[in-house]
Amino acid sequence: MRRLVNRREFLRTTLTAGTAFSVPGGVWADDYPSTIVSMPALQLSQAIRNKKVSCLEVMQAYLTQINRYNPVYNAIVSMSLEQELLRQAKNADIELARGNYRGWMHGMPHAVKDLQPVAGLRHTSGSPMFADRIADQDSTLAAKLRAAGAIFIGKTNVPEFGLGSQSYNPIFGPTGSAWNPKLTAGGFSGGAGRALGAHMLPVADGSDFMGSLRNPGAFNNVIGFRPTVDTVDLVTGNPSDQRPLSTSGPMGRNIADTIALHNTIATNPLNVDFSALDLGSQKLAWMGNLEGYLAIEAGILDLCEKSLKLLSDAGAAIETTTPRFNYGDLWSCFTTLRHGGRTSLRNYWDDSNTRDMLKPELAWEIQEGIKITDTDTAAANQIRQAWYIELDRLFNQYDFLVWPTAQVFPYSKNIPWPKQIAGREMDTYHRWMEVVIYGSLGGLPVINLPVGFDADDRPMGMQVIGRFGEDKKVLEFALAYEEITNHLDIRPKLISAL
Repeated sequence: MRRLVNRREFLRTTLTAGTAFSVPGGVWADDYPSTIVSMPALQLSQAIRNKKVSCLEVMQAYLTQINRYNPVYNAIVSMSLEQELLRQAKNADIELARGNYRGWMHGMPHAVKDLQPVAGLRHTSGSPMFADRIADQDSTLAAKLRAAGAIFIGKTNVPEFGLGSQSYNPIFGPTGSAWNPKLTAGGFSGGAGRALGAHMLPVADGSDFMGSLRNPGAFNNVIGFRPTVDTVDLVTGNPSDQRPLSTSGPMGRNIADTIALHNTIATNPLNVDFSALDLGSQKLAWMGNLEGYLAIEAGILDLCEKSLKLLSDAGAAIETTTPRFNYGDLWSCFTTLRHGGRTSLRNYWDDSNTRDMLKPELAWEIQEGIKITDTDTAAANQIRQAWYIELDRLFNQYDFLVWPTAQVFPYSKNIPWPKQIAGREMDTYHRWMEVVIYGSLGGLPVINLPVGFDADDRPMGMQVIGRFGEDKKVLEFALAYEEITNHLDIRPKLISAL
Protein backbone atom coordinates (compact mmCIF):
# COMPACT_ATOMS: atom_id res chain seq x y z
CA MET A 1 0.00 0.00 0.00
CA ARG A 2 1.19 3.53 -0.71
CA ARG A 3 0.17 7.13 -0.60
CA LEU A 4 1.28 10.19 -2.56
CA VAL A 5 2.40 13.33 -0.77
CA ASN A 6 2.93 16.63 -2.55
CA ARG A 7 6.51 17.05 -1.42
CA ARG A 8 7.27 19.91 -3.81
CA GLU A 9 4.48 22.07 -2.38
CA PHE A 10 5.35 20.98 1.15
CA LEU A 11 8.90 22.24 0.72
CA ARG A 12 11.23 23.42 -1.99
CA THR A 13 14.28 21.84 -0.41
CA THR A 14 17.55 23.69 -0.04
CA LEU A 15 20.73 22.20 -1.41
CA THR A 16 23.14 23.07 1.38
CA ALA A 17 22.68 22.69 5.11
CA GLY A 18 23.53 26.32 5.79
CA THR A 19 21.00 27.92 3.47
CA ALA A 20 18.15 29.58 5.36
CA PHE A 21 14.55 29.17 4.30
CA SER A 22 11.13 29.63 5.86
CA VAL A 23 8.93 26.87 7.19
CA PRO A 24 5.64 26.83 5.27
CA GLY A 25 2.45 27.75 7.08
CA GLY A 26 0.27 24.87 8.19
CA VAL A 27 3.21 22.64 9.03
CA TRP A 28 2.09 22.35 12.67
CA ALA A 29 -1.34 20.98 11.82
CA ASP A 30 -3.50 18.33 13.49
CA ASP A 31 -1.35 15.24 13.03
CA TYR A 32 1.53 16.76 14.95
CA PRO A 33 3.94 13.83 15.49
CA SER A 34 3.59 12.45 11.97
CA THR A 35 4.00 15.95 10.54
CA ILE A 36 7.35 16.40 12.26
CA VAL A 37 8.64 13.01 11.10
CA SER A 38 7.45 13.77 7.56
CA MET A 39 9.61 16.88 7.32
CA PRO A 40 12.70 16.56 5.11
CA ALA A 41 15.86 16.60 7.19
CA LEU A 42 17.02 20.03 6.03
CA GLN A 43 13.65 21.58 6.73
CA LEU A 44 13.62 19.99 10.18
CA SER A 45 17.12 21.32 10.77
CA GLN A 46 16.08 24.88 10.00
CA ALA A 47 12.88 24.56 12.03
CA ILE A 48 15.00 23.58 15.04
CA ARG A 49 17.53 26.33 14.48
CA ASN A 50 14.80 28.95 14.05
CA LYS A 51 13.09 27.59 17.20
CA LYS A 52 9.86 26.84 15.39
CA VAL A 53 10.01 23.40 16.95
CA SER A 54 12.02 22.23 19.95
CA CYS A 55 14.48 19.36 20.03
CA LEU A 56 12.30 17.80 22.72
CA GLU A 57 9.24 17.91 20.47
CA VAL A 58 11.25 16.36 17.65
CA MET A 59 12.50 13.55 19.86
CA GLN A 60 9.00 12.87 21.19
CA ALA A 61 7.62 12.72 17.64
CA TYR A 62 10.26 10.27 16.44
CA LEU A 63 9.94 8.09 19.52
CA THR A 64 6.18 7.93 18.92
CA GLN A 65 6.80 6.80 15.34
CA ILE A 66 9.38 4.22 16.40
CA ASN A 67 7.30 2.83 19.25
CA ARG A 68 4.33 2.40 16.96
CA TYR A 69 5.99 0.79 13.95
CA ASN A 70 9.39 -0.61 14.89
CA PRO A 71 7.96 -3.73 16.58
CA VAL A 72 6.59 -4.75 13.17
CA TYR A 73 9.42 -3.64 10.87
CA ASN A 74 12.43 -4.16 13.20
CA ALA A 75 14.65 -1.44 11.75
CA ILE A 76 16.15 0.11 14.89
CA VAL A 77 17.80 -2.06 17.54
CA SER A 78 19.58 -1.49 20.85
CA MET A 79 17.46 1.57 21.60
CA SER A 80 18.60 3.91 24.38
CA LEU A 81 16.24 4.53 27.28
CA GLU A 82 13.56 7.07 26.37
CA GLN A 83 14.15 9.02 29.57
CA GLU A 84 17.79 9.48 28.63
CA LEU A 85 16.94 10.52 25.05
CA LEU A 86 14.42 13.08 26.27
CA ARG A 87 17.04 14.42 28.68
CA GLN A 88 19.53 14.85 25.82
CA ALA A 89 16.89 16.57 23.70
CA LYS A 90 16.11 19.02 26.54
CA ASN A 91 19.83 19.75 26.88
CA ALA A 92 20.03 20.42 23.15
CA ASP A 93 17.25 23.01 23.55
CA ILE A 94 19.13 24.62 26.44
CA GLU A 95 22.30 24.78 24.37
CA LEU A 96 20.41 26.39 21.49
CA ALA A 97 18.86 28.97 23.81
CA ARG A 98 22.37 29.89 24.97
CA GLY A 99 23.54 30.35 21.40
CA ASN A 100 25.47 27.09 21.21
CA TYR A 101 24.44 25.65 17.85
CA ARG A 102 26.40 22.47 17.21
CA GLY A 103 25.57 21.96 13.55
CA TRP A 104 22.80 21.18 11.08
CA MET A 105 21.89 17.96 12.94
CA HIS A 106 21.50 19.80 16.27
CA GLY A 107 19.06 17.80 18.40
CA MET A 108 18.06 15.47 15.55
CA PRO A 109 17.68 11.75 16.35
CA HIS A 110 20.04 9.39 14.55
CA ALA A 111 20.92 5.71 14.58
CA VAL A 112 24.09 4.38 12.94
CA LYS A 113 24.29 0.90 11.50
CA ASP A 114 25.29 -1.75 14.01
CA LEU A 115 28.74 -2.20 12.46
CA GLN A 116 29.76 1.24 13.73
CA PRO A 117 30.66 1.72 17.42
CA VAL A 118 28.97 4.52 19.35
CA ALA A 119 30.24 5.20 22.84
CA GLY A 120 27.92 3.72 25.45
CA LEU A 121 25.70 1.82 23.00
CA ARG A 122 25.49 -1.89 22.29
CA HIS A 123 27.71 -2.87 19.37
CA THR A 124 26.89 -6.39 18.18
CA SER A 125 27.79 -6.37 14.45
CA GLY A 126 24.83 -8.74 14.20
CA SER A 127 26.90 -11.56 15.70
CA PRO A 128 26.02 -13.63 18.79
CA MET A 129 29.71 -13.42 19.69
CA PHE A 130 29.22 -9.74 20.49
CA ALA A 131 25.63 -9.74 21.72
CA ASP A 132 26.59 -7.97 24.95
CA ARG A 133 29.45 -5.76 23.70
CA ILE A 134 29.23 -2.07 24.64
CA ALA A 135 31.36 0.39 22.65
CA ASP A 136 33.71 2.56 24.70
CA GLN A 137 34.23 5.19 22.01
CA ASP A 138 32.74 6.54 18.79
CA SER A 139 33.90 5.47 15.37
CA THR A 140 35.25 8.25 13.16
CA LEU A 141 31.93 8.42 11.34
CA ALA A 142 29.87 8.49 14.54
CA ALA A 143 32.11 11.22 15.96
CA LYS A 144 31.39 13.40 12.91
CA LEU A 145 27.66 12.91 13.35
CA ARG A 146 27.86 13.71 17.06
CA ALA A 147 29.87 16.86 16.30
CA ALA A 148 27.12 17.94 13.89
CA GLY A 149 24.62 17.74 16.76
CA ALA A 150 23.02 14.31 16.30
CA ILE A 151 21.51 12.49 19.28
CA PHE A 152 22.11 8.74 19.00
CA ILE A 153 18.91 6.86 19.76
CA GLY A 154 20.16 3.36 18.93
CA LYS A 155 21.48 1.32 16.01
CA THR A 156 20.06 0.16 12.68
CA ASN A 157 19.84 -3.57 12.06
CA VAL A 158 22.38 -5.38 9.85
CA PRO A 159 23.13 -8.93 8.71
CA GLU A 160 25.86 -10.76 10.63
CA PHE A 161 29.13 -8.87 10.09
CA GLY A 162 27.38 -7.05 7.25
CA LEU A 163 27.48 -10.04 4.92
CA GLY A 164 24.57 -10.46 2.53
CA SER A 165 21.92 -8.12 1.19
CA GLN A 166 19.31 -9.32 3.69
CA SER A 167 19.31 -7.69 7.13
CA TYR A 168 18.75 -10.55 9.55
CA ASN A 169 20.82 -11.98 12.39
CA PRO A 170 20.30 -14.37 15.34
CA ILE A 171 20.19 -11.52 17.88
CA PHE A 172 17.52 -9.22 16.48
CA GLY A 173 15.94 -11.19 13.65
CA PRO A 174 15.06 -9.84 10.17
CA THR A 175 14.14 -6.31 9.10
CA GLY A 176 11.10 -5.85 6.87
CA SER A 177 10.75 -3.45 3.95
CA ALA A 178 8.97 -0.15 4.56
CA TRP A 179 6.55 -1.24 1.85
CA ASN A 180 5.78 -4.69 3.20
CA PRO A 181 7.13 -5.92 6.55
CA LYS A 182 6.96 -9.51 5.28
CA LEU A 183 9.59 -8.70 2.65
CA THR A 184 13.26 -7.93 3.14
CA ALA A 185 14.54 -4.37 3.47
CA GLY A 186 17.79 -5.37 1.75
CA GLY A 187 21.17 -5.00 3.33
CA PHE A 188 23.49 -4.68 4.81
CA SER A 189 22.17 -1.17 5.45
CA GLY A 190 18.66 -2.63 5.51
CA GLY A 191 17.77 -1.27 8.93
CA ALA A 192 18.91 2.17 7.79
CA GLY A 193 16.89 2.06 4.57
CA ARG A 194 13.82 0.75 6.37
CA ALA A 195 14.04 3.35 9.18
CA LEU A 196 14.40 6.10 6.60
CA GLY A 197 11.59 4.88 4.37
CA ALA A 198 9.20 4.67 7.34
CA HIS A 199 10.20 8.07 8.79
CA MET A 200 11.89 6.67 11.89
CA LEU A 201 15.00 8.71 11.09
CA PRO A 202 15.49 12.01 9.21
CA VAL A 203 18.59 10.67 7.40
CA ALA A 204 20.60 7.46 7.63
CA ASP A 205 24.18 6.32 7.16
CA GLY A 206 25.34 3.03 5.70
CA SER A 207 28.16 1.31 3.87
CA ASP A 208 28.48 -0.22 0.44
CA PHE A 209 30.71 -3.11 -0.58
CA MET A 210 28.28 -5.00 -2.78
CA GLY A 211 25.32 -2.68 -3.13
CA SER A 212 24.67 -2.22 0.57
CA LEU A 213 23.59 1.41 0.19
CA ARG A 214 22.00 0.96 -3.20
CA ASN A 215 19.97 -2.20 -2.60
CA PRO A 216 18.23 -0.98 0.61
CA GLY A 217 17.60 2.30 -1.19
CA ALA A 218 15.77 0.45 -3.96
CA PHE A 219 13.89 -1.88 -1.59
CA ASN A 220 12.63 1.07 0.52
CA ASN A 221 12.09 3.73 -2.19
CA VAL A 222 14.75 6.11 -0.85
CA ILE A 223 18.12 7.42 -1.99
CA GLY A 224 21.29 5.46 -1.36
CA PHE A 225 24.54 7.07 -2.50
CA ARG A 226 27.85 5.22 -2.76
CA PRO A 227 30.52 7.93 -3.06
CA THR A 228 33.87 7.66 -4.83
CA VAL A 229 35.89 5.51 -2.45
CA ASP A 230 38.32 8.25 -1.35
CA THR A 231 35.73 10.84 -0.31
CA VAL A 232 34.24 9.51 2.95
CA ASP A 233 36.63 6.94 4.39
CA LEU A 234 40.32 7.76 4.67
CA VAL A 235 42.29 6.06 1.90
CA THR A 236 46.03 5.52 2.08
CA GLY A 237 48.16 5.32 -1.02
CA ASN A 238 47.04 6.30 -4.51
CA PRO A 239 43.28 5.68 -4.78
CA SER A 240 43.39 5.81 -8.58
CA ASP A 241 45.60 2.69 -8.58
CA GLN A 242 44.43 0.90 -5.42
CA ARG A 243 40.78 1.59 -4.74
CA PRO A 244 39.00 0.00 -1.76
CA LEU A 245 35.92 -2.05 -2.57
CA SER A 246 33.91 -0.64 0.33
CA THR A 247 32.95 2.85 1.45
CA SER A 248 30.60 4.49 3.91
CA GLY A 249 27.91 6.74 2.48
CA PRO A 250 24.63 8.58 3.05
CA MET A 251 20.97 7.72 2.56
CA GLY A 252 18.16 10.26 2.34
CA ARG A 253 14.49 10.76 1.50
CA ASN A 254 15.54 13.27 -1.14
CA ILE A 255 18.74 14.37 -2.85
CA ALA A 256 19.32 17.55 -0.85
CA ASP A 257 19.21 15.67 2.47
CA THR A 258 21.57 13.05 1.02
CA ILE A 259 24.04 15.76 0.02
CA ALA A 260 23.89 17.32 3.49
CA LEU A 261 24.67 14.02 5.21
CA HIS A 262 27.41 13.24 2.71
CA ASN A 263 29.15 16.49 3.56
CA THR A 264 28.86 15.70 7.26
CA ILE A 265 30.57 12.31 7.11
CA ALA A 266 32.97 12.92 4.22
CA THR A 267 36.71 13.33 4.65
CA ASN A 268 36.57 15.39 1.45
CA PRO A 269 33.17 17.19 1.58
CA LEU A 270 31.60 18.60 -1.55
CA ASN A 271 31.42 22.13 -0.18
CA VAL A 272 30.17 23.65 -3.40
CA ASP A 273 26.85 24.92 -4.69
CA PHE A 274 24.63 22.33 -6.32
CA SER A 275 22.18 22.78 -9.16
CA ALA A 276 20.28 20.30 -11.31
CA LEU A 277 22.08 19.31 -14.51
CA ASP A 278 20.72 20.28 -17.88
CA LEU A 279 19.47 16.88 -19.00
CA GLY A 280 19.61 17.96 -22.62
CA SER A 281 23.40 17.83 -22.50
CA GLN A 282 23.67 14.39 -20.87
CA LYS A 283 24.29 11.04 -22.54
CA LEU A 284 23.51 7.81 -20.69
CA ALA A 285 24.54 4.24 -21.43
CA TRP A 286 21.78 1.76 -20.53
CA MET A 287 23.32 -1.63 -19.75
CA GLY A 288 20.12 -3.54 -18.94
CA ASN A 289 20.82 -7.22 -18.31
CA LEU A 290 24.07 -7.20 -20.32
CA GLU A 291 22.43 -8.91 -23.30
CA GLY A 292 21.05 -11.72 -21.16
CA TYR A 293 24.14 -12.37 -19.04
CA LEU A 294 22.37 -11.26 -15.84
CA ALA A 295 19.26 -13.08 -14.65
CA ILE A 296 16.71 -10.39 -13.76
CA GLU A 297 13.20 -10.83 -12.40
CA ALA A 298 10.41 -9.89 -14.82
CA GLY A 299 9.26 -6.29 -14.52
CA ILE A 300 12.50 -4.72 -13.30
CA LEU A 301 13.87 -3.75 -16.70
CA ASP A 302 10.46 -2.36 -17.69
CA LEU A 303 10.37 -0.02 -14.68
CA CYS A 304 13.91 1.19 -15.37
CA GLU A 305 13.15 1.79 -19.02
CA LYS A 306 10.04 3.80 -18.15
CA SER A 307 12.18 6.12 -16.05
CA LEU A 308 14.77 6.30 -18.81
CA LYS A 309 11.96 7.33 -21.17
CA LEU A 310 11.15 10.24 -18.83
CA LEU A 311 14.80 11.27 -19.01
CA SER A 312 14.75 10.97 -22.78
CA ASP A 313 11.61 13.10 -22.97
CA ALA A 314 13.46 15.71 -20.87
CA GLY A 315 16.25 15.83 -23.43
CA ALA A 316 18.79 13.23 -22.25
CA ALA A 317 20.30 10.93 -24.85
CA ILE A 318 19.84 7.25 -23.92
CA GLU A 319 21.82 4.60 -25.74
CA THR A 320 21.71 0.85 -25.14
CA THR A 321 25.19 -0.64 -25.00
CA THR A 322 27.37 -3.13 -23.14
CA PRO A 323 30.99 -3.06 -21.98
CA ARG A 324 33.68 -4.76 -24.02
CA PHE A 325 34.62 -7.18 -21.28
CA ASN A 326 34.28 -10.77 -20.13
CA TYR A 327 31.67 -10.57 -17.36
CA GLY A 328 32.73 -13.91 -15.93
CA ASP A 329 36.22 -12.49 -15.43
CA LEU A 330 34.74 -9.56 -13.49
CA TRP A 331 32.81 -11.92 -11.21
CA SER A 332 35.92 -14.00 -10.61
CA CYS A 333 37.91 -10.84 -9.90
CA PHE A 334 35.32 -9.51 -7.46
CA THR A 335 34.85 -12.74 -5.52
CA THR A 336 38.60 -13.33 -5.26
CA LEU A 337 39.13 -9.87 -3.77
CA ARG A 338 36.04 -10.20 -1.57
CA HIS A 339 37.06 -13.58 -0.17
CA GLY A 340 40.60 -12.35 0.34
CA GLY A 341 39.24 -9.54 2.48
CA ARG A 342 37.79 -12.04 4.95
CA THR A 343 41.18 -13.08 6.34
CA SER A 344 40.62 -10.74 9.30
CA LEU A 345 37.75 -13.02 10.37
CA ARG A 346 39.72 -16.26 10.11
CA ASN A 347 40.41 -16.37 13.84
CA TYR A 348 36.67 -16.92 14.43
CA TRP A 349 36.83 -19.98 12.19
CA ASP A 350 40.02 -21.32 13.74
CA ASP A 351 38.64 -20.98 17.28
CA SER A 352 36.41 -23.98 18.11
CA ASN A 353 34.54 -21.81 20.62
CA THR A 354 33.32 -19.41 17.95
CA ARG A 355 33.21 -21.50 14.76
CA ASP A 356 29.68 -22.76 15.38
CA MET A 357 28.49 -19.20 15.96
CA LEU A 358 29.21 -18.19 12.35
CA LYS A 359 26.39 -18.24 9.84
CA PRO A 360 27.04 -20.67 6.95
CA GLU A 361 27.65 -17.93 4.38
CA LEU A 362 30.33 -16.32 6.53
CA ALA A 363 31.99 -19.67 7.24
CA TRP A 364 32.04 -20.34 3.51
CA GLU A 365 33.56 -16.93 2.72
CA ILE A 366 36.34 -17.49 5.27
CA GLN A 367 37.12 -20.94 3.89
CA GLU A 368 37.20 -19.58 0.34
CA GLY A 369 39.53 -16.83 1.52
CA ILE A 370 41.93 -19.38 2.99
CA LYS A 371 42.34 -20.95 -0.46
CA ILE A 372 43.34 -17.71 -2.20
CA THR A 373 47.02 -17.39 -3.17
CA ASP A 374 49.11 -14.34 -3.98
CA THR A 375 48.92 -15.43 -7.62
CA ASP A 376 45.11 -15.39 -7.46
CA THR A 377 45.10 -11.90 -5.97
CA ALA A 378 47.56 -10.62 -8.57
CA ALA A 379 45.40 -12.03 -11.38
CA ALA A 380 42.30 -10.41 -9.89
CA ASN A 381 44.02 -7.04 -9.63
CA GLN A 382 45.15 -7.33 -13.23
CA ILE A 383 41.54 -7.86 -14.32
CA ARG A 384 40.50 -4.90 -12.21
CA GLN A 385 43.09 -2.64 -13.83
CA ALA A 386 41.75 -3.67 -17.22
CA TRP A 387 38.24 -2.82 -16.01
CA TYR A 388 39.43 0.68 -15.09
CA ILE A 389 40.58 1.11 -18.68
CA GLU A 390 37.25 -0.08 -20.06
CA LEU A 391 35.39 2.26 -17.72
CA ASP A 392 37.49 5.16 -18.95
CA ARG A 393 36.61 4.22 -22.53
CA LEU A 394 32.91 4.20 -21.67
CA PHE A 395 33.08 7.52 -19.84
CA ASN A 396 34.78 9.08 -22.83
CA GLN A 397 31.52 8.35 -24.69
CA TYR A 398 28.90 8.69 -21.95
CA ASP A 399 28.26 10.89 -18.93
CA PHE A 400 26.67 8.07 -16.91
CA LEU A 401 26.33 4.30 -16.96
CA VAL A 402 22.99 2.84 -15.86
CA TRP A 403 22.06 -0.60 -14.53
CA PRO A 404 19.10 -1.84 -12.46
CA THR A 405 19.89 -1.63 -8.75
CA ALA A 406 18.87 -5.23 -8.07
CA GLN A 407 18.10 -8.38 -10.02
CA VAL A 408 15.04 -9.21 -7.90
CA PHE A 409 12.26 -7.29 -6.20
CA PRO A 410 12.11 -7.43 -2.38
CA TYR A 411 11.55 -11.07 -1.40
CA SER A 412 10.45 -12.84 1.79
CA LYS A 413 12.50 -11.74 4.79
CA ASN A 414 12.44 -15.37 5.97
CA ILE A 415 14.55 -16.46 2.99
CA PRO A 416 18.31 -15.90 3.53
CA TRP A 417 18.88 -15.26 -0.19
CA PRO A 418 17.21 -15.97 -3.55
CA LYS A 419 18.24 -19.37 -4.85
CA GLN A 420 16.82 -18.80 -8.32
CA ILE A 421 16.02 -15.87 -10.62
CA ALA A 422 13.92 -16.24 -13.77
CA GLY A 423 14.57 -19.99 -13.78
CA ARG A 424 18.31 -19.60 -13.38
CA GLU A 425 20.05 -21.09 -10.33
CA MET A 426 22.18 -18.82 -8.16
CA ASP A 427 25.41 -20.66 -7.30
CA THR A 428 26.44 -18.49 -4.32
CA TYR A 429 24.63 -16.51 -1.64
CA HIS A 430 25.59 -13.24 -3.34
CA ARG A 431 25.36 -14.10 -7.04
CA TRP A 432 21.87 -12.56 -7.12
CA MET A 433 23.50 -9.16 -6.52
CA GLU A 434 26.07 -9.45 -9.32
CA VAL A 435 24.61 -6.35 -10.99
CA VAL A 436 26.20 -4.08 -8.37
CA ILE A 437 29.83 -5.20 -8.74
CA TYR A 438 30.59 -3.03 -11.78
CA GLY A 439 30.50 0.21 -9.82
CA SER A 440 32.14 -1.36 -6.77
CA LEU A 441 35.11 -2.69 -8.75
CA GLY A 442 35.65 0.76 -10.22
CA GLY A 443 35.43 2.52 -6.85
CA LEU A 444 32.98 4.82 -8.61
CA PRO A 445 30.23 7.16 -7.37
CA VAL A 446 26.89 5.36 -7.74
CA ILE A 447 23.43 6.49 -6.70
CA ASN A 448 20.24 4.48 -6.42
CA LEU A 449 17.32 6.39 -7.91
CA PRO A 450 13.80 4.99 -7.42
CA VAL A 451 11.99 3.91 -10.58
CA GLY A 452 8.59 2.95 -9.18
CA PHE A 453 6.67 -0.16 -8.17
CA ASP A 454 5.40 -3.39 -9.63
CA ALA A 455 1.78 -4.57 -9.40
CA ASP A 456 2.42 -5.86 -5.87
CA ASP A 457 3.75 -2.48 -4.70
CA ARG A 458 7.31 -3.75 -4.51
CA PRO A 459 9.73 -0.86 -5.10
CA MET A 460 12.77 -0.88 -7.37
CA GLY A 461 15.57 1.47 -8.38
CA MET A 462 18.28 1.96 -10.95
CA GLN A 463 21.98 2.62 -10.45
CA VAL A 464 23.39 5.76 -12.07
CA ILE A 465 27.17 5.54 -12.16
CA GLY A 466 29.59 8.41 -12.74
CA ARG A 467 33.27 8.67 -13.54
CA PHE A 468 35.74 8.28 -10.65
CA GLY A 469 35.70 11.49 -8.61
CA GLU A 470 32.63 13.01 -10.30
CA ASP A 471 30.39 12.74 -7.23
CA LYS A 472 29.02 16.26 -7.66
CA LYS A 473 27.95 15.51 -11.21
CA VAL A 474 26.17 12.33 -10.13
CA LEU A 475 24.30 14.18 -7.39
CA GLU A 476 23.36 17.02 -9.73
CA PHE A 477 22.03 14.49 -12.20
CA ALA A 478 19.97 13.03 -9.35
CA LEU A 479 18.57 16.50 -8.62
CA ALA A 480 17.45 16.78 -12.23
CA TYR A 481 15.90 13.31 -12.09
CA GLU A 482 14.05 14.24 -8.90
CA GLU A 483 12.51 17.22 -10.68
CA ILE A 484 10.96 15.15 -13.48
CA THR A 485 9.74 12.14 -11.46
CA ASN A 486 7.40 11.65 -8.50
CA HIS A 487 8.74 8.38 -7.12
CA LEU A 488 10.10 10.02 -3.97
CA ASP A 489 6.70 11.62 -3.34
CA ILE A 490 5.19 8.19 -2.75
CA ARG A 491 5.17 6.96 0.84
CA PRO A 492 4.25 3.56 2.26
CA LYS A 493 1.09 3.01 4.25
CA LEU A 494 2.61 1.67 7.46
CA ILE A 495 0.99 -0.92 9.69
CA SER A 496 1.40 -1.20 13.44
CA ALA A 497 0.57 -4.91 13.69
CA LEU A 498 0.75 -7.94 11.43
